[in-house]
Amino acid sequence: MDELTLVIGNKNYSSWSLRAWLYLAVNDIPFEEIRLPLDTPRFYQHIHEYSPTGCVPVLHHGEVWVWDSLAIIEYVERTFAPQIGWPADPKARAVALSAVMEMHAGFPELRKHYPMNCRKPSFQAPLRGEVRKDLTRLDHLWRNCLDASRGPALFGRLSIADVYFAPVVFRLHTYQLPMSQPCLDYVEWMLALPQMQAWAEAARQETEIVVADEWQD
Repeated sequence: MDELTLVIGNKNYSSWSLRAWLYLAVNDIPFEEIRLPLDTPRFYQHIHEYSPTGCVPVLHHGEVWVWDSLAIIEYVERTFAPQIGWPADPKARAVALSAVMEMHAGFPELRKHYPMNCRKPSFQAPLRGEVRKDLTRLDHLWRNCLDASRGPALFGRLSIADVYFAPVVFRLHTYQLPMSQPCLDYVEWMLALPQMQAWAEAARQETEIVVADEWQD
């Protein structure tokens, strides 16, 4: 079978890259990683060699190119039938799919005001914009999933839903945003995953700075 190549941006900043990378990593699927630091001459010089949209992530599987993090996850899930996928129960699967789609398109205030920055020391950030509305919805969504599954993952066992919320986990940790205790416990559980720790450690080793994704006081 053809080898997989995943093209990503900075591990410190690229939340979309994290999702695709993490899904391959938790399933122990071998792949070559090509990292193009965002907002650099190298990125703009080479990105169109790999990505038709000029964005990351993008997965190459032989002659197949797949872009967008959710499309990559779906392609891998359907092509390789990995152990970690959608919940097996039809009702749980429907909720998980809905939650992932909501994350894919929603929570704009959280995205806007609190960019993923894995190497920044954790601190209690002020609440900006209308982020409280996003946090309330996120807490309600996670609590419903955790109450139904009894954890530790959103649907009991690690699934695509957890992978998709991984960038939010880093955001909540970095900025110490207010959530209920069950959700904070879930954040700690996610952060303890070896693959999440490996990503965070690699992010800390990066030296590039994307000014737009650094916290501005």
